[in-house]
Amino acid sequence: MKKTIAAFDFDGTLTTRDSFPDFIRYAAGTPRFLAGFLLYSPLLVLMKLRLYPGDKAKEQVFAHFFKGWEYKRFQTLGQAYSSGIEGMRNELVIKRLQEHLASGDTVYVVSASIREWVEPWCLQQGAHAVLATEIEVDADGRLTGRFKTRNCNGEEKVNRLLQAEPERSTYRLVAYGNSSGDTPLLTFADEGTLV
Repeated sequence: MKKTIAAFDFDGTLTTRDSFPDFIRYAAGTPRFLAGFLLYSPLLVLMKLRLYPGDKAKEQVFAHFFKGWEYKRFQTLGQAYSSGIEGMRNELVIKRLQEHLASGDTVYVVSASIREWVEPWCLQQGAHAVLATEIEVDADGRLTGRFKTRNCNGEEKVNRLLQAEPERSTYRLVAYGNSSGDTPLLTFADEGTLV
């Protein structure tokens, strides 16, 4: 029998809401968070209307808040933030993750969010690996504000999973997601569940 790999989206699937704005508010504080999102609101509206690429908008917002930060500071905040994720757990989907683990399946979390705040919590839940958006760090250990990888959304979720598990014919893929950004992964899976 083929082994089973289970791939879970993070935001809105394992959790009940999007962690990107939540983490920014946590890291920057509410006043700076509100001011930043007000500044970028025209761009975010264009993104919602599909008139501006979502990946670029996300990177610009990320750069606004975090460009120039020491990576170690950012990483520490990401680890500290993981305890706050407990308050937005989607228990039904986490139960499915636990069932896959109990069956001996390999579990990946495949997320458009930034690895530094997704990975600590997901590994605590038992996930074997997290495939997420990676951030660029310069030679001085500071964030450049750019992403090192493509935003891990849409087709990129499939690409990243295939990088980790290239022998597609050797496993059965079960995937869970909640949005159009998960559709390529759900379609690619042998069994895709829209949460």
